[in-house]
Parts: sequence; C-alpha cells; structure tokens
Amino acid sequence: MGATTISLRAELFDKQISDFSIDSRTARAGELFFALSQPDYERAGFNGTFADAHNFIAGAFARGALAAVARRERVDDHADMQRLIDRLLIVDDVIAALQTLARQVYEAWGKPVVGITGSAGKTTTKELTAHVLSKSGYRVLKSERNYNNGLGLPLSVLQMVSQGHQPDDYDLAVLEMGMSSPTHEIRRLVQITPPDVGVELMVAPVHLEHLGTIETVAAMKAELIEGLKPGGVAVLNADDKLVMEMKSKTDGPVLTFGIQNQADVTASEIDTSQFGSIRFRLNTPLGEAVANLPMTGAHNLMNSLAASAVATALKLKPELIADALGSVKPPKMRGEVLNFASGFTVVDDSYNSNPRSLLSMVHTLAEARDKVQRRVVVAGEMLELGPESPQMHREAGHEIARLGIDVLWGVRGLANEIVAGARDEGLAATRFFESSDEAAAAAISEVREGDLILVKGSRSVETDKVVAALKQKFALAGQ
Repeated sequence: MGATTISLRAELFDKQISDFSIDSRTARAGELFFALSQPDYERAGFNGTFADAHNFIAGAFARGALAAVARRERVDDHADMQRLIDRLLIVDDVIAALQTLARQVYEAWGKPVVGITGSAGKTTTKELTAHVLSKSGYRVLKSERNYNNGLGLPLSVLQMVSQGHQPDDYDLAVLEMGMSSPTHEIRRLVQITPPDVGVELMVAPVHLEHLGTIETVAAMKAELIEGLKPGGVAVLNADDKLVMEMKSKTDGPVLTFGIQNQADVTASEIDTSQFGSIRFRLNTPLGEAVANLPMTGAHNLMNSLAASAVATALKLKPELIADALGSVKPPKMRGEVLNFASGFTVVDDSYNSNPRSLLSMVHTLAEARDKVQRRVVVAGEMLELGPESPQMHREAGHEIARLGIDVLWGVRGLANEIVAGARDEGLAATRFFESSDEAAAAAISEVREGDLILVKGSRSVETDKVVAALKQKFALAGQ
C-alpha cells in the first residue's frame, strides 16, 4: 500500500464522520471526501487518465461533506486549496490514505475475511456466498455492487464505520478482489484485508490488452492465494488447470470444487429440465443434500459450488447450504431470467462478457426445451481481449452457430466478427448493429412469442439498453 503521512487540523477533531466518498457529485452531509488525482491513480496501478478531484472539493463541501483528504503537493502554494485549508486532511497519497484507513478499521475488527477472485463470476459468487452465510446466522459485510479494486475494496471495508454501523455489527466479510493490469493489484488488496478463505473461480482470457497472456492473468490472480493468512483455506476450481496449479502457492489447507474433475465439493444428479432452475445433489466432505438453485447456466452451478465450498470451509452442514441456495436471486444484469406476459423470455446477462462466459450462457440457451420457439443471442462486443480479439470474436460466432442458435445479433465493433463467424458455419439469421440503441429498436419490433433471448456484452457496449427497451414496451409476467 505504501506509507502516507496525514496532517490533521484541530478544528475537525470534534466532528463525526458519517460516511466516505470519492465522488463529489454524490457527496452528502457528514461525509469525508477523498480527492483523487492522476498521480495517485498511477501509483496505485490504475489504467487511464482521470480528472483531478481537487477541483471538485468545493462542490463536495457545498453538498455537505465535512472535510476532504487532499494531496500535499496539490495543496501547497495553490490558492484554490489554501482557501479551503481549514477543512482539508493533507496526505502524500490520497489512495494510499484511503487504503491505510481501511486497513486500520480491518485490524481493529479482526474477524474472518473471504476473498473472491476470478476472470468471471466474482460478483455472483460473492452474492451467493454472502446469502448462504447470512441464512446460516452470520452477520455478513459484503462488497457493494462490484467494488473489487483498490478503491472499491477499502470503501467496502469502511461500511463498518459508515451510516451508524459499528465493526461489532459484523461477524465476517465477503469481499471481491479484482485486477485488470500487471501491477499487482490483488497483492495490494490482500495487504488491506488478508483473507482467511481465498476463492479462485477461473482463469480466462480477459484484460489481455493490459496483461498480454493468460499465464500473466493466472499469476496475478494467484496473488490472492499467496496473500492468505497463515493457515488460511484456498478454495480452488478443480475444473480449471491454471487454478489448480495455484495449489503450490500455499502450505495451508486446500478445498476444491468442480463438476468435471474429482473435487471435495461437487454436484451430481444435475437436472436442468426447468429453465431458470438447476436441481442437483450437493456433495461435500460433511455430507450431502438435495439443492434447487433458482438460476440458470453451468457457470452459475459452479458459482454455487464455490459458495458451498466456502460454507464447508466454515463447517456448515450441507443441509443448511442447500436450504440457503434455494432462496438466492441472481444479481441484476447477471443472468436474470425475465418472463414477459407476451410469452417470451429474456436472460439479462448484460453486465459484462468474455468468450468463456458468453459461450457458457449460449450453451444454456441451447439446452432449453420447454416452449421455446426461437433461441436468440444478442451479443455485444467483448473488450480488452488484446491482439487476438478479432479471432476470439469470430471463434465465438463459430461455436454459437454450432450450438443450434436460431438468431444471432452482434452489437458494436468487433461483434461483427461474431456475426461473420456464425455465417461461416451456416447461420443465416444474423444481423449486426452499430449500437445498442439500434439493436433495442429492432428488438421491440421483432420479438415473438416463444422467443428465448440472451442479452450479453461488455459493460460499455450498453446492451442493457435492449433489455430496458423490452421492459418499457412489454409487461413482465405477473404484473
């Protein structure tokens, strides 16, 4: 994390901080605002160019922020900052100050942390894990949304001392730990909150634009296992060779989960005959139980096994785990099944995409049988895949066609390669749209009764606009 020096002003000592913010636009009364700027981002390994939030400190104060954390070199000899100096906490590195504060809160709390990483599935697995543990009696602190980087994780930890909460309100934390560059992001995260249980979901070709090779992705993900507390449990995907190689990174106990290969926590008697639900027998070292997961897709079954492995590491009985899995709900835009009154169904998986997760969802569509007339895939461009990106998109199109999908729409940029790949394999019912707005307009006019539609794409492609347009035009079943 790096050391940081903080200068405090006596006038602030009698003030009660109610929350913490890094966005002046959402600052509220009583908050401490962290003014992030380019030098801090660069030292913390973030990609891109960022605005200097020191320019927005006055705006944060106008919205009620109590004080702001500011970078020393940006305050010294700058008239705009000197006018606000009685409400500034001055540091050498604002991001390091945020992380140091979170580390101090964590140390004072001192209870177990579950850290979750992987190239896909982190947020869903975090939600599943937190749900199972909460249903089993744990008071769980969890990462909000997909807060999994050097800013999101400390802000998640600081929930313990925000909005009237106290550290003693929580028994355990479930935290996502992500990365997108070869700058040891996860190593810094585990320095803030060393995990007692570390989960490795999968290694896939994501962020290759910055990481170069899948081996580098694996090495950066392995930092979670390297950063486990002494004696911490590594929870590893037995069906992923690169994940299983991480076993050498720890001397502590290892618990595996999987379906294809032998594993400690696994599923048998898998029944996917009812779309949107997976019935299976959960097998663990502590016994077995029948579970009914109200989600769809083999990847979500794997995510549920990862959550079950965490619960098993904490000595929960399989009956409790299975009962909790029965009441989970998929996070929004991550495999949500939306049934419309007009007789069609949409699988909203529009939050993000990569070749592996796209094809996993397409397999799910291909296996659906009940009252399905057409299987439709709306596939947005997949970003940050590096120089092999065009070929990866085209190969995804090949596989989509081979799986028997009836209609394929590509949305934006390299999604035209998905369409081209499908056409190579003989799928004629294909279209390409330059934007999600165009695809949304077409969807409204062309959707039919009996359609099963998957909507997926990298976040900035905004394929969620397709789902939003359908929800605006057509009523959901039961409404």
